[in-house]
Amino acid sequence: MDIQWICAVTIILAWFCRASSGHQTSVEPPRNLQIIDPGLLGHLYIEWQPPPSLLTLDQCTIKYKLKYRSTGDADWKVVFTKKLKYGDGFDLSKRTEAKVQTLLEGRCTNESEVKSDWTHATFQVPPKGELESQIRDFHCVYYNWEHLTCTWQLGWLAPPGAHYELYYWYEGLDHAVQCSDYIQTHGRNTGCNLQNLRQAEYIDFNVCVNGSSESTQLRPSYFTFHLQNLVKPSPPEKLSVSISPYEEVHVEWRPPAGGTPPRCLDYEVQLTEHDGDADAPWTAVSTQVETAFTFSQSNRSRVSCVRVRGKTNMFCADKGFWSEWTRECFYGRRQ
Repeated sequence: MDIQWICAVTIILAWFCRASSGHQTSVEPPRNLQIIDPGLLGHLYIEWQPPPSLLTLDQCTIKYKLKYRSTGDADWKVVFTKKLKYGDGFDLSKRTEAKVQTLLEGRCTNESEVKSDWTHATFQVPPKGELESQIRDFHCVYYNWEHLTCTWQLGWLAPPGAHYELYYWYEGLDHAVQCSDYIQTHGRNTGCNLQNLRQAEYIDFNVCVNGSSESTQLRPSYFTFHLQNLVKPSPPEKLSVSISPYEEVHVEWRPPAGGTPPRCLDYEVQLTEHDGDADAPWTAVSTQVETAFTFSQSNRSRVSCVRVRGKTNMFCADKGFWSEWTRECFYGRRQ
């Protein structure tokens, strides 16, 4: 009886081992991880190949977990994808790190997720030129959602014959494009005007300001930003001010003409009452989209001045610049 029981257990264990041997308990990492620079001013591609053992699997879902960052970034960006290629913008003045692993799940793993080890890769553009030779104080403003103006100052160690040029690229362009309308100071490029950029809004806008000199190499500078976060609208228009017998100041205005969508603007209204005192305080209030406001003021005869400015709101951009103030005042003593 004992021998029969032992034989039965042995047969059951053998059957279980054969049945479970088809489940994948491990998976290999991706192969040939590369970070490729196609010459798009910081838009890099991360590519890899699947492990050979996955080519014969047909009962599992195969995905990849990609992590990447630039040197100095505290956190990794994480992407889950079934593809073998991913692109994003990077600061080419820093080293880029990437790592990817295989994720396997399905019948071949008994519906549990199996992870491979990581495959690592790094990329860095070889630095050239002294750090002090690159431009300084780079600054861009997207005026009224119509044209972009970028300015800079020459590098501290830029030799007298140094020449700087701006190139830009965004998704949709076949290649990087050089600025065609430079701003010059004493015959040297210190800025650039760019038009017709509506297709570049809400995506990465990559810029490189590179330099050349006969005496020394100049270090290039790279920048990536979103145009909608650089908008400076024009001042509001048609400002009108009326004062009621009940000491209320009613202010109305119109959104600026041009490319700025009216739904994208918030406003700040300020009013001051003074008798020739230039340092008199301003009373301020903010409005969202509305183009009218009424102040309740003290019952005294004063000279009033009202001004309004606008800024891109949170529904259209993460940040932006205030417009200039309107320059109209209501000059009149109330009865």
